[in-house]
Formats: sequence, C-alpha cells, structure tokens
Amino acid sequence: MTIKISTQAPRGTAPDAGRPRSKVPARLRIAAILLYAIFIGILLAVTLRVSSPQSESIWSVYETPGDLIRLALGFGVCLWILFHLFMLPKDAEGYRTWIYLGVIVIPFALALAFAVW
Repeated sequence: MTIKISTQAPRGTAPDAGRPRSKVPARLRIAAILLYAIFIGILLAVTLRVSSPQSESIWSVYETPGDLIRLALGFGVCLWILFHLFMLPKDAEGYRTWIYLGVIVIPFALALAFAVW
C-alpha cells in the first residue's frame, strides 16, 4: 500500500498559506513605503516632463511624428511606473532595501528632476 503525500495547498487556500508571514515593524514599513513613493513620484514627474511635446501645446502633437512617438512612449512608461507604485515588497528585507536605496537614490532623482526642468 502506498501513501501519496501532496505538496500542494488544499483547494480554497492561498498557495503561500502554509508559510509563516514575516513580521515587518510599522516604522520600517512606513518609512520604506514613503521613500518608495517619493522615488516613484519623482521618476514619474521626470518621465512626464521628458515625454511632453516640444511644441507649445498638447494639441499640436500631431504636427511632428517625433512628438507623437515621444508622447506615446512616455504614456506607456508612465503606466508601467504607476503599476509598479502599487507593488510593495513582500518581506522585511525588501522594506529594508528600500530604506537604504531610498536614502541614496532620492537625492540623485531630485537633482535629475531639477536638471531636466
């Protein structure tokens, strides 16, 4: 007689329901989310500025194909950035990484934003 052992989660439960959830301190979570949101916001602002048409208004974008292509690509990149804004880290290490990365990257992103503007 053989006994079959299933490694899959029972029906109706999440695939990672058996794994213990990591405890992330509230301060770490809030600080990391804040730094992450600031960085994504700056990146979004720079992308919007760079992808805007070279002409005077948005309605003159059809005059040159380069402006139309730049606007379409910028719109796609902005959607991709917004999509990633709502993807938060899964564990404490991810939040800790954003703390370290945010402190280093945000000043450079601000400098880039001021240079582009």
